[in-house]
Amino acid sequence: MMDNDLRAQAAPDYAAVVLGNLSEPFPHSAHHTQVSADDRPTPEQIHPAFYTSFDWHSCVHMHWLGASLLGGTAGSPLRGAPIEGASDGGTAAWVDAATAASLRAALGANLTPAKLAVERDYLLANPSWERPYGWAWLMRLAATCSASSDPQLREWGAALEPLVDAVAGLGVAWMAKAQYPVRHGLHTNAAFGVGYMLDAFRSLGRTDAAKACEEAAREWFGNDRGWPGDWELSGQDFLSAGLSEADLMRRVLSADEFAEWFAGFLPGLSVESRILQPVGVTDETDGYLVHLHGLNLTRAGQVARIITTLRQSSGTGASAAAAVLSEALDPLLKAGLSGLESGDFMSTHWLASFAWDALGSVAALDE
Repeated sequence: MMDNDLRAQAAPDYAAVVLGNLSEPFPHSAHHTQVSADDRPTPEQIHPAFYTSFDWHSCVHMHWLGASLLGGTAGSPLRGAPIEGASDGGTAAWVDAATAASLRAALGANLTPAKLAVERDYLLANPSWERPYGWAWLMRLAATCSASSDPQLREWGAALEPLVDAVAGLGVAWMAKAQYPVRHGLHTNAAFGVGYMLDAFRSLGRTDAAKACEEAAREWFGNDRGWPGDWELSGQDFLSAGLSEADLMRRVLSADEFAEWFAGFLPGLSVESRILQPVGVTDETDGYLVHLHGLNLTRAGQVARIITTLRQSSGTGASAAAAVLSEALDPLLKAGLSGLESGDFMSTHWLASFAWDALGSVAALDE
């Protein structure tokens, strides 16, 4: 079961993860640079909207997951079900009425104009902070809310607009001056962040910011060939640097152009290639080692999206490459989903968002 049925099965558990994380202010990993001995704010003081879930970016994407569970999606079993207590009588896509009401209350308490204004000011005062990973999740949250047919989610989307303004400005300035992309499997990976920002900016109608993302992708990665996929794995990666790059380039090239680029980027790709092999975790309590669960999930989502683009190409070798990736997809997804079974906070504060993202990309293969 690798499609909407699996999402329907997982949704109640993921909703519980969201609600649990959004009510958990500690432990907290702060990334605040102190400028004086008196500069010792609590997380909630500087991040009143996003101070739970262990760290800022995880809190942001827990809000994205919550919004995604509330928003209507093709195949969602409870689409159209009335939500008790919702001001607009809204709809639940993946969760029952009681759970949806709890999600609405939790997200609504944080996504207020006053709290989000503080978050915007912090971003503007710290222009490289959470670049580009936290930016990407914030833009995904804004795009998901703004694109929803649900009035309450659209209200949150409107409240997030000042942060979209901030990230669009910061992102364009960064991409204009960055001569080289960051290429590794952690948060500052350029391709992963720019890819999701591009999706969001397109959805939000931010054409200038989207164009900057497209231009950066072509400049940074357009001429890449012969990616050393067997060398890229590091012990605490949660991103495949190579697949993140390919996932970005499929967004900016036509299907035929991408198929040609991909053949040169990963020549000789086979099911046995290391870049497509699931990886294991030896200590579920180690916050860095459990990144490898996320690697399995991000690889699965990226593989699914790349397959979708290759299937649209009539180019030589596109169908063969898609077949190789299709064979690798199921083991990657299963390995990644197993990471959610540990119950340790080092996994639970973030993995569910990545699982939902991967499941959505896999489900899209059948649409």
